[in-house]
Amino acid sequence: MRPIRLLLLAAAFAPLCSSFGQNIRATGKVNEFYAANCSNCHGKKLEGGLTPAQNKVPSLLDDEWLHGGDDESIAKSIRTGYPEKEMPPWSATMTDKEIRAMVVYIREQQFAFRRGDTKIDKRPDDLVAKSKLHNFEVHPWVSNLVEPWGLTFLPGNKAVVTEKKGYLYLIDNGKLAARPLIGAPLADTGGQAGFYDVVPHPDYAKNGWLYLAYSDLQKRDGQPVSLTRIVRGKIKEKENTFADVETVYQAPLELYPKAAGVHFGGRIAFDKAGYLFFTIGERGTGTNAQDLTVPMGKVHRIHDDGRVPADNPFRKDPKALPTIWSYGHRNPQGLAYNSATGDLYDIEHGPRGGDEVNLVLPGKNYGWPVISWGMDYPGTPIGEGLTAKEGMEQPVKYWVPSIAPCGANFYAGDLFPKWKNNLFVASLVGEQLVRLEIKGDKLGGDEMLFRDLGRIRHVIGGPDGALYVLLPTKISRITPAE
Repeated sequence: MRPIRLLLLAAAFAPLCSSFGQNIRATGKVNEFYAANCSNCHGKKLEGGLTPAQNKVPSLLDDEWLHGGDDESIAKSIRTGYPEKEMPPWSATMTDKEIRAMVVYIREQQFAFRRGDTKIDKRPDDLVAKSKLHNFEVHPWVSNLVEPWGLTFLPGNKAVVTEKKGYLYLIDNGKLAARPLIGAPLADTGGQAGFYDVVPHPDYAKNGWLYLAYSDLQKRDGQPVSLTRIVRGKIKEKENTFADVETVYQAPLELYPKAAGVHFGGRIAFDKAGYLFFTIGERGTGTNAQDLTVPMGKVHRIHDDGRVPADNPFRKDPKALPTIWSYGHRNPQGLAYNSATGDLYDIEHGPRGGDEVNLVLPGKNYGWPVISWGMDYPGTPIGEGLTAKEGMEQPVKYWVPSIAPCGANFYAGDLFPKWKNNLFVASLVGEQLVRLEIKGDKLGGDEMLFRDLGRIRHVIGGPDGALYVLLPTKISRITPAE
């Protein structure tokens, strides 16, 4: 049977184009429109790629479709979109004539590919580059991964990596285990769901607890539902197991949304006092972020065993969930604690523009979906169409157009002394590694270190002082260049 393909022609998040909403009428050239609005997900040559959620986008060159491959079916897919698959409708942006021009362009490129005129470039594995403060090089460290999402380092030259599709692997001295750990929980893996962050307890050397965030799959009234859940367990190397698993956070089942879908959050961070913070996205329903009776669209704070701290900001509010630390978040897939300053930051996806880095403070409202520096996918305003409102916090940094930021960490190593305490942010659609000089709510330097090695899901400092970045099929290591 031939593989089933889904047309995601809208490139899901057109904001990455420099023209930001450019239409065919502005250029008169369909190829320029495609390059500006579609190539970030579908590939520069229609070869396929990944959406901002790192869901695979198939090639448009092989003429295999889920919703029909005739001209009218392709035009309908462009016109109406499939929002549940991260493809917004383009009917508000493109006329029927322009949609027809795009269909013709796809047919032309298919013909050129079959004839052998189109050659697909392979991304480089290595890079040597200069930045403002340090010269550096990037080389593969661990390969043969599939959508790695989280990475953490353990004593004894060991590490653990998660794959989105629900696998947890041990890495020993830079060598990936042949098989995933047995005993990891069952996850929903549809859409943006899957395994997320993995983080050791601050006293891991003594207690061996390893924390995992994932999309917990359940059934309610016979229908599949899922929501981000936090568990902890212990690795038993001889048995290759993730054992003694305990639930640290699970929302009431009646609050679980429909399974699969979007915006699960899924990052974990401990502070100096040992409190555990984690993120849950608003699951594609903006109003959830402002609703204190649901866990979605929030940063949460608990003790390491799941107990609710007595000084949480909504602990005594009978109408609010006591674990909530801050709210008004869209999809925070990054969470970084600066041990040098005690500040916590979340990094979250905007829609078309409006990605944010926020200084996360207790009880504060970060505005989604009432205010935003971005706009909705069809090009319409978000919420009240404002970028600021009294009682709602402003980001320390925002991106327009969007780069789809994901994991982030503060650098604390010694290999790059001038990068000490800088915030490093991974980017999906932008395929960038970004360095921010940030303190409190003030942004200093802002530098893009490199791009085009692939979508970067996470960045983390290792015990050797190197930086490690999670690419679509591997983990690469950043070290000083001579």
